[in-house]
Amino acid sequence: MQSHTHQHAAQRQEKHQHTLNLGILAHIDAGKTSLTERLLHSAGVIDEVGSVDDGSTQTDSLALERQRGITIKSAVVSFTIDDVTVNLIDTPGHPDFIAEVERVLSVLDGAVLVVSAVEGVQAQTRVLMRTLRRLAIPTLVFVNKVDRRGADPERVLAELATRLTPAVAPMGTVRDPGTRTARYVPYAADDPRFSARLAELLAEHDDALLSAYVDGDAAALSFGGLRDVLTEQTRKARFHPVFFGSAMTGTGLEALTGAVKELLPAAAGGADGPVAGTVFKVERGPAGEKVAYARMFSGTVRVRDRVALAGHAEDGKVTAVSVFEQGAAVRRDAVAAGQIAKLWGLTGVRIGDVLGDARAVPERHAVAHHFAPPTLETVVVPRRAADRATLHAALTQLAEQDPLIDLRQDTLRQEISVSLYGEVQKEVIEATLADEFGVGVEFRETTTICVERVAGAGEHFEIIDTDPNPFLATVGLRVEPAPVGAGVEFRLGVELGSMPYAFFKAVEETVKETLGQGLHGWEVPDCVVTMTRSGYWPRQSHAHAVFDKSMSSTAGDFRQLTPLVLMDALRRAGTRVHEPMHRFRLTVPADVFGTLLPALGRLRAVPHTPAAHGSAYVVDGVIPAARVHDLEQALPGLTRGEGELESAFDHYAPVTGTPPARPRTDHNPLDRKEYVQRVTRRTRVG
Repeated sequence: MQSHTHQHAAQRQEKHQHTLNLGILAHIDAGKTSLTERLLHSAGVIDEVGSVDDGSTQTDSLALERQRGITIKSAVVSFTIDDVTVNLIDTPGHPDFIAEVERVLSVLDGAVLVVSAVEGVQAQTRVLMRTLRRLAIPTLVFVNKVDRRGADPERVLAELATRLTPAVAPMGTVRDPGTRTARYVPYAADDPRFSARLAELLAEHDDALLSAYVDGDAAALSFGGLRDVLTEQTRKARFHPVFFGSAMTGTGLEALTGAVKELLPAAAGGADGPVAGTVFKVERGPAGEKVAYARMFSGTVRVRDRVALAGHAEDGKVTAVSVFEQGAAVRRDAVAAGQIAKLWGLTGVRIGDVLGDARAVPERHAVAHHFAPPTLETVVVPRRAADRATLHAALTQLAEQDPLIDLRQDTLRQEISVSLYGEVQKEVIEATLADEFGVGVEFRETTTICVERVAGAGEHFEIIDTDPNPFLATVGLRVEPAPVGAGVEFRLGVELGSMPYAFFKAVEETVKETLGQGLHGWEVPDCVVTMTRSGYWPRQSHAHAVFDKSMSSTAGDFRQLTPLVLMDALRRAGTRVHEPMHRFRLTVPADVFGTLLPALGRLRAVPHTPAAHGSAYVVDGVIPAARVHDLEQALPGLTRGEGELESAFDHYAPVTGTPPARPRTDHNPLDRKEYVQRVTRRTRVG
């Protein structure tokens, strides 16, 4: 229930001068959804703080989220802090739903990273902080749950400095941690030890302050003198103030909200500029219509406006707009720069689409892949054969909302595969298909997604009207390895004017499609492909006849020949299958460490030198992604239930022994005879 009327909210909205798009990020169970509830309550948006356990929170609106007590989809709510309108985005903490976090990062002006005062820095905490710092997103750290038994703020502060970044400092201390009476006490502005420590850290990125520090300038080193430097470095993501508190009791919340207002930057961009925004979420409305969540960086979009969608042939017409005000999405006539809105009417919209002028979207806010792609996949099978078509339509709709699901359809085997981050995501997909689409499904065994890397250079060409080439096209291709992460680059080694541009485009597009499955069936992610030969027959016809494609080249000829040439070039270059590897950290009782090592060996894990921490050993290492689940299952029995495991994707490593093969789809150019028969038959039918 909202405690303010719509009229009052609208009146306050007129006074707002700034908008801040704020992300709440954390490892699962650190308490970020509870923190969101507390912030909404403190701002007067809700009368009572909801409970994750009871399924009564504002942002966990999906039935599955309420049942499981975890956030699955990002959600937007809004509240005000004086003259600042905060669009707060609650994100999933479970690593299986990291794709949701990835998309949210592109729309943030700032973030609050929540860390548990009991569990401290965890695997997802480190992944998130590395990404926030790499993208230079201004970030405050909130150490939650100081009232819980086992809370140790000083230990967690030390972990923040050693395991996340040294550019952190506490803005206060906690009295009676680990008890229900725990309370946060901000450092006083005249506390000399606080000012000295703060000055020491801030001086690392400020030459003027460093000089004052060396000279012992008392005025410059007082908290009053440091305030502007603190604000500047926080907004530039060079420094991360740390606050402590409890989302359950509310202690520390006043200091945090004050810091959100004062230390994080407001959204930039002018409402009168060119229209520019990005779509970070797509959902379906009650009637099945697409609803796009967009962050505007420039300009204004009004109802009935036609908006260009980058990469789409046609503009989209906006039929309705909602913006976020005081906890709810409210219908409005327009959305302006800095705001987040729900847009209706953009029927072809996809996650990652740019609205309007892409050049007006700041580089940091471009939607991109910041985290590792899914490393698991499984085949989804309907329990009833009659549901096969419904299943495909349902999975296609889910893939619109989460592109990293990455559907692969094998029409030869009549099977659909989906990519996954983990077993929990699989369970959520199963429940969603049953609840929202009425389709019962089963999953085959989860397998690991490998990649193929090009080993050397290879080249092949086929000439038009020359056996064994049955297509009216000449294509020559050379393939070479590229650095990891470089992607697929297509280059022209022939003159651009040597044939119609559409034919070159057909070759380039087909090269990238074909590299979705290399010699062993896995994607070839990083290589350079150069077109070394080209040739075609121009449009021809018999005397007084219409165009005859049996004697004239078409783009289809180039699309059909390119896979044959590319695969032969790949054979000559050679590829090697690489499997995903996770880095892990194990904390186990010292007396069981000796029995754990053989188990790690059986799982092909490579542990590094262990470190003693009191009565426990901490060991880091790497393990194949395919064996992480096995380690999770075995750990309780090996450690009397006392072992703790953190893991996250780290890199791909060459597979030793016989490389695993992936079942190929029907677009298979490895069997030349079968491939030519199939595509020529398809052409005749078409």
